[in-house]
Amino acid sequence: MRLLLPTGSSTAGIVRKAAEGMDAEVVVTGEIASFLAPEHLKELVRKGAYDMVLVSGMSTASFEEVEKETGVPVFRGPRHAADLELILPLLSSVTLSRTVPADELLIGRHRDEAMRKVMEREEEADFDYLIRGVKIGGNSRIKVLAEIMDAHRQPDIAGRVTEYFSSGADIVDLGFGFDATPADVERVFDALFEIPGPLAVDTQDPALIAAALGRADFVLSLHEKNIPEVGGLVAERGICAVVVPGERSLAGNVRAAEAAGISCIIADPLLPPAGSGLVEALSNFSPAGYPLFFGAGNVVELLDADSIGANALLAAMAMEVNAAVIFSSEHSDKTKGSVAEMRRATEMMVLARGRPYPKDLGIDLLEIKEKRRRREPPVEYGSTVPIVSMPREIRYDPCGNFRIGIEGKEIVAVIHGKAYRGTSWADLFHTIQENGDVSLLDHAAYLGAELFKAGLAIRFGRSFEQDGPF
Repeated sequence: MRLLLPTGSSTAGIVRKAAEGMDAEVVVTGEIASFLAPEHLKELVRKGAYDMVLVSGMSTASFEEVEKETGVPVFRGPRHAADLELILPLLSSVTLSRTVPADELLIGRHRDEAMRKVMEREEEADFDYLIRGVKIGGNSRIKVLAEIMDAHRQPDIAGRVTEYFSSGADIVDLGFGFDATPADVERVFDALFEIPGPLAVDTQDPALIAAALGRADFVLSLHEKNIPEVGGLVAERGICAVVVPGERSLAGNVRAAEAAGISCIIADPLLPPAGSGLVEALSNFSPAGYPLFFGAGNVVELLDADSIGANALLAAMAMEVNAAVIFSSEHSDKTKGSVAEMRRATEMMVLARGRPYPKDLGIDLLEIKEKRRRREPPVEYGSTVPIVSMPREIRYDPCGNFRIGIEGKEIVAVIHGKAYRGTSWADLFHTIQENGDVSLLDHAAYLGAELFKAGLAIRFGRSFEQDGPF
């Protein structure tokens, strides 16, 4: 297959190296590859006998007419020349896109295939318990249990529970503090009666546990003090009990739960925070005859580090000790998004089975850092323009000033009482420009920077302050 690779002068060396050993012609079309015009490409194609053309993935031009007139298919290559060496060997086995950059397309396909495997393995997995269609234990995926503290104080408990299920929780755990009453518990579970997913009641108070058993599927947690009072009722209703150690050992409390007639038991050896015996506690996660509960949420909440990597590592630990359920929470700003992160981490662990490490799986939890840095050629120039400081006195745009903020997943830019709303900073800026609400170049530059910053804040779940640092 004869391949045409039009490129820019700044990346020609990288492209030639990637094409070594292939029947390919590398043609420099200008300084920047993405500036290639359809007419120019048409001329190049007509000069040779090619079977395929791979243009820069950064190009925004349409090459549909080139294909129609020459009969040679034109596909998008990767956005970065450094990724070409990964794409070219795959040309005989994959079909590229005419509109989507090759690197983005293949990453998407790899991700889709990875998720297909996750779903397929879950469908085929065996299990210890089946709770509202959710497999617990066996060789099924570790299930994510998300906690809502003080559920009786939540103004929209159904909305919050639905949000957690949408984020990837398999089970939602409803916690009740010391001020809660049985009537509070009944009210909360009544409001959730139509929710299809598994729910857990999180309290050690026997009266509160009893009040939840009309809808709760799990009880957190049973031990020697409350098993005598509610163990029989939990057994009678067929509720799944998470059993913990207390004044008596975990094994002793499991035996007491068995004696009460409870057949659906999950053993929780308890996981303390880092610095308080975390590593030592892992030795307690040995086969107990029942599925294991892994309390990762307490570790992440009590660690001043980004939750993404912590959740990934704890999910890997949970996999190694063969845990069935992993606990996650979002009680602080720093752990916002933990439920979705933990769900992704458990899916990664499914794909990691049979591998020496959870790497190159098709899905990952890389959010800030890159897996592989691209080595693009340096920018070339002949002279340097001295930079001068911006004037302290602000020059206001005659069109007016914008107030920028974020609402949910949308950027909001307000001027003269009207709001521009959207998820793309570029689309917002384009619309503002088209409507004539910006006239000065420096104001346009400022506006673009603030809109982009707002988009980053949404992407990474951070707060946004106009004119403040990201």
